[in-house]
Amino acid sequence: MTDGRATAEGIVARWRGALHRARTALRKSAVDYFRGDAAEWLPLTTLLLTVPALAWSTTVLPAWCPPTALVFPMLLGGLLLRPASLLLLYTAAATALVVEDAVLGPYPDAAARAVTPGTVLVVSAVAFAGLLIAQFRSRVGVPWRRGGTMLFDLRERIRVQSQLPDLPPGWHAQMALRPAGGQSFSGDFVVAGRTGGGEILEAVLTDVSGKGMDAGSRALLLSGAFGGLLGSLPPHRFLPAANGYLLRQDWDEGFATSIHLVLDLDSGDYELLSAGHLPAVQLHAGTGRWEEKAAEGLMLGVMDEAQFDGVKGTLRPGDVLLLFTDGLVEAPGRELAEGIDRLIGAADRFVARGFHGAAWPLIDAVAKDVNDDRALLIISRDRLAS
Repeated sequence: MTDGRATAEGIVARWRGALHRARTALRKSAVDYFRGDAAEWLPLTTLLLTVPALAWSTTVLPAWCPPTALVFPMLLGGLLLRPASLLLLYTAAATALVVEDAVLGPYPDAAARAVTPGTVLVVSAVAFAGLLIAQFRSRVGVPWRRGGTMLFDLRERIRVQSQLPDLPPGWHAQMALRPAGGQSFSGDFVVAGRTGGGEILEAVLTDVSGKGMDAGSRALLLSGAFGGLLGSLPPHRFLPAANGYLLRQDWDEGFATSIHLVLDLDSGDYELLSAGHLPAVQLHAGTGRWEEKAAEGLMLGVMDEAQFDGVKGTLRPGDVLLLFTDGLVEAPGRELAEGIDRLIGAADRFVARGFHGAAWPLIDAVAKDVNDDRALLIISRDRLAS
């Protein structure tokens, strides 16, 4: 008996606390509104005036304006107002429902059936949804009117950071990036630049853990940091510096794989340094054979003082080098070697006609419907004129 009384008292105390917080928030919203301190004063005033207008229309023309029309200002309030200000709008909407029921008569006696149980249920559900939306916007700190613009700016910034530099005659570079699920953000990115007085091409292809929107924010941060490191450090110090930067972020999913290409545009000699990334593949034009170029190294963000050993090669006239992320060649139930063979088989079709513009068709041919981020970087050298 004592336990039951204590439980009931606890429930009552929690309800009293919730009501007290609601009254406090409502009182603060009212004070902010009448002082004119609220940032959303104009939309709040407009919506508060809309509620009695809809209530009047419901009592005069119930066939044209049902009581559920109140959901429109409530839904707009969820998109435009803060949760505290939203309570003022909800109070006005609840008052309007009471007035409509009093004027048109209680359900089910009134012919118009102004306020039915279904009406209350629909309005309450929309109010709850609007409150969730407002709370989400409040946590993120982005106004609904600016959210789309901000996401567009972030997407454009990633695109600009992934642009490849112009190369001297005889050299061509292209990349294609397709995020998972048709989204606008990807966990794969490329940063590239010409260093050493323009004689060296450095390009870093990175695959951040996760995919799509989940990895997009981390990819944006890392692409900016990696772009700043590229060219500021000797090539062999780039991956150790990137690894240290990633370790300092202390993310829950704080690892990434990278492959760093350092290419001499005069001789064609190159070195690949890898941080847990997949091997690159090179087409030797003289023999028509493809060769895997695999370097050794741990993933970024896993262990301090990690070692990144490189592998060297040379791009002669007519040769092609492909760098790619795992989304292009890995799939459930398929071996990695099989995926790379499939990519090479698709690339063979471009040997005769050249690889200009081949990046997007290759992704479509190999991994068009894969639910993962896919990136492909192609570096090619023209054949010597005969």
